[in-house]
Amino acid sequence: MLDYDKEAERYDALRGGEPRARAAAEAVLGLVPRDARALLDLGCGTGIVTRQLGAARPALRVTGADLTYGMARHAAARLPGAIVLADSRRLPFRDGRFDAVTSVWLLHLLPAPDDVRRTVAECARLLRPGGVYITTVDKGPAHNVGSDIDAILAERPRSPVPDRSETVEAYAAEAGLTPAGEARFTGRGQGRSPRRTISDLRRGWFMTLPPGHPLAPGFEERLAALPDQERPRPDPEFRLRAFWKNL
Repeated sequence: MLDYDKEAERYDALRGGEPRARAAAEAVLGLVPRDARALLDLGCGTGIVTRQLGAARPALRVTGADLTYGMARHAAARLPGAIVLADSRRLPFRDGRFDAVTSVWLLHLLPAPDDVRRTVAECARLLRPGGVYITTVDKGPAHNVGSDIDAILAERPRSPVPDRSETVEAYAAEAGLTPAGEARFTGRGQGRSPRRTISDLRRGWFMTLPPGHPLAPGFEERLAALPDQERPRPDPEFRLRAFWKNL
């Protein structure tokens, strides 16, 4: 698992920067009702998407929350006074506080199924009746674009998919939420090159192949033998799902 305090300094540069943030924000806002006035961006990271959400909808009051201090510090520099350091499973806001809650690239990071369930339930609690919860699902599998890199990575030890769409939908139903649409967007600048994949492998990006794992050197060798070491393969496409809070 990556140390996101350490990752904060280079997070945006390694993950597509502003183009990716704009693509994510546009897709999210396409699922947010035009009359929404208060939105919580949960797991806001460096605030790069959060800022785009507010900039695109000036009438929308946007708040960001993240568990990692390093990430929240960067977000606070982008959105002074609008960022809260908080755990997604126990959020410090009153019931019905928001018209919309978003969690982009968050649920896949939660370590246990019950953490996902509790997070979805918290998001539902914070919504007013008729509000909408929007989240990415199936984030890990989205990175498989059928490239030569993916053919090698397919042989690594498998891990659970905590943000599996069907699982999130089931947890949403438990919390009184019903499906309300979906959208897709391109993870601009996130196409993997062999060299970048080796770097990601060495710094702990792949949870089932942490640094020091006995299988890791073999994967590095096979990746290093691929052609076009610096050429990024196609960008992934991410999926958003939206859920209404029942009236």
